[in-house]
Amino acid sequence: MKGIWVFLAEGFEETEALATWDVLRRGGLDAKLVSITEDRMVTGSHGLQVMADLVRSEFKEEVCLEGTMIEDAMVFPGGMPGTKNLAADKELMDLMRLHFAEGGTLAAICAAPGLVVSQADDIRGKKFTCYDGCWDLTLAKGAEYVKSPAVTDGNLVTGRGPGCAVEFGLAVLARIKGDAAADRLRKEMML
Repeated sequence: MKGIWVFLAEGFEETEALATWDVLRRGGLDAKLVSITEDRMVTGSHGLQVMADLVRSEFKEEVCLEGTMIEDAMVFPGGMPGTKNLAADKELMDLMRLHFAEGGTLAAICAAPGLVVSQADDIRGKKFTCYDGCWDLTLAKGAEYVKSPAVTDGNLVTGRGPGCAVEFGLAVLARIKGDAAADRLRKEMML
């Protein structure tokens, strides 16, 4: 897989998706918004309509399934029913499992660590955070909850919720480009 993909499903959490995407773009990464359907316009959980860079078929044409690298990331925002829609997409979850198993970055925030990350193989012992109360499925797979705005454990990056979206984005940026890049952007953004 080559690229940084922020997946949008109907009912996604706008702040988590767009703040994360914005931080990644400001950090010099070519992050793209991907609709998981063939509709380019995706409506968030609070009614904001966002035009995705790619629809599902375009993503499938652009993605390279030959090998995964640390520079590749699959980003899953939370929001309801957006997270449920992401988690119910079998083809997307199969790709996520393969990507994660090959060492690619899996990033999820809010409810997504509970509904999406819990579907990944071999998360036993991984540290994660999520929206309060969305941890049951991930804990059942042996992961360890940490109450923090963002948590990175190897190739897994997780965030708590909308108010933590910028910290989450910075954690994803640090995973891909290093701490110095994230620290530089933190200063530029006056955080």
